[in-house]
Amino acid sequence: MRLLWLALGLAAIVIAVFLAWGGEFERWFAGPAAVDWIRAQGAWGGLAVIALLVGDLFLPIPATAVMSATGFVYGATKGGALSATGSFLAGLVAYELCAGWGRGAAAKIVGPADLARGERLFHERGVWIVALSRALPVLPEVIACLAGLTHMPRRRFYLALASGSLPMGFIYATIGASGQERPGLALGLSALLPALLWLLAQRAMRPAKSS
Repeated sequence: MRLLWLALGLAAIVIAVFLAWGGEFERWFAGPAAVDWIRAQGAWGGLAVIALLVGDLFLPIPATAVMSATGFVYGATKGGALSATGSFLAGLVAYELCAGWGRGAAAKIVGPADLARGERLFHERGVWIVALSRALPVLPEVIACLAGLTHMPRRRFYLALASGSLPMGFIYATIGASGQERPGLALGLSALLPALLWLLAQRAMRPAKSS
């Protein structure tokens, strides 16, 4: 399936950028350096964090390290809200860019038949793919792009994106606020909580569907 090869190609580009410049960005935006950078932005620190997380679309930003630093600076609640917002907006921008300008190119690259198979996949299972991908390296924006290319319904995409972004943002910010480094715990909770949030969102949507 050529859509899979397209996904692997996008992932390879992300990995290549990280290998080329990831070390520099780790030094600038991880650990104490990230804390110092956020504090240096003064009153604009919150907006700077959101812009940095959205910039992870194009640059090898260590997003989870930035989220932890945000929690350290602003506390679990405000830091979590900023981190979740940045993660959500990054996915939203990736989706909208690919839905608006990438579909024609994708159709030429993968062909109409493969694109139609991709549409069925994201219409049937896209909510789980999108929500769970937010906790993984490399994949979050690749998956958001594919969701846009296959025109996954916006409402379902946004709910799935929120289901993945909210727990990840608050978990890493809470870890940063506590001054602890538990990446394994954060990754596990970030993978489990999106599924729970999506199930709750589905239950909340049922009355609207039946009315």
